[in-house]
Amino acid sequence: MISYILRRTLAAVILLLVVSAVTFAIFFVLPRLAGQTADQLAQQYMGKSPSKSDIAAVKHNLGLDQPVYVQYWHFIKGLVAGATYNLGPTTVHCNAPCFGYSFKSHEEVWPQLTSRLPITLSLALGAAVLWLVSGVAVGVVSALKPRSFFDRSFMGVALAGVSLPMFFTGNLAILLFTYKWPIFGRTYVPFTDNPSQWANTLFPAWCSLALLYSAIYARLTRSGMLETMNEDFIRTARAKGLRERKVVVRHGLRAALTPIITVFGMDLGLLLGGAVITETVFSLHGIGQYAVQAIDDNDLPPILGVTLLAAIFVVIANLLVDLLYAAADPRVRLS
Repeated sequence: MISYILRRTLAAVILLLVVSAVTFAIFFVLPRLAGQTADQLAQQYMGKSPSKSDIAAVKHNLGLDQPVYVQYWHFIKGLVAGATYNLGPTTVHCNAPCFGYSFKSHEEVWPQLTSRLPITLSLALGAAVLWLVSGVAVGVVSALKPRSFFDRSFMGVALAGVSLPMFFTGNLAILLFTYKWPIFGRTYVPFTDNPSQWANTLFPAWCSLALLYSAIYARLTRSGMLETMNEDFIRTARAKGLRERKVVVRHGLRAALTPIITVFGMDLGLLLGGAVITETVFSLHGIGQYAVQAIDDNDLPPILGVTLLAAIFVVIANLLVDLLYAAADPRVRLS
């Protein structure tokens, strides 16, 4: 097991390096391939109508006049050890991990990301618990009673959940539970300040997000359970006299969890990188809304930071999924 964990961790580190290289290429190499010069890249760090000498100085200080591989090395070094920028009359130090300075606010990107991360974490983890529990439970019950009224009703609701977009269900939840029936709060409150108010504010967003995802998990669980419950080992477990609940949960559901774990890891990793539509609809100042604002302002460093952070979350989620595979199925450790 330890050897398997070490192999998967090493693979995750290598994948993070590849992701950082691809992210760097998207923001610094592709613009040049599209015709943007180093002077134009440097000009984004300056005010309006800069002189040629100022552009040349900033280009040199930022290393934009160096080869691409040297620039990438400085980029990786900044993420690990920080970086120092000599921007004309002032010299500023960007602490590790350094994603640079915002063109708009002239602040470090990483503190801006970490200040918004708790909101995104609260939204993603709360919704994940709801959609995982409700989706798996509905899928199991529907598989045990196929083609029944319950099965058809909940699969119809699942189909509606997949079909309805977030900007519709989210705005509908705000209209009903914030304005018409003011049950839930409107302003986000940190968990450490008031846990009950924190949950009260986020509950409509959790439900709207869970409706979209739980539908997928219900259908996925149902199809997996229908296939698993007809296997020989299920009939053997019943012949041994095990209780039906134990047969369903310990044998049937466990065997059907593999695709659910895969999808759950990917969905949660992507959401931790910013639930853009949900945060925008519910006016939550998380990472997703930070990315939207950076795109509106054409602010390159925050966009780069959000992209790389989202990629890191996805890689970590994939690593955890691999480890859960090994815990659930010992055959995976030998593969």
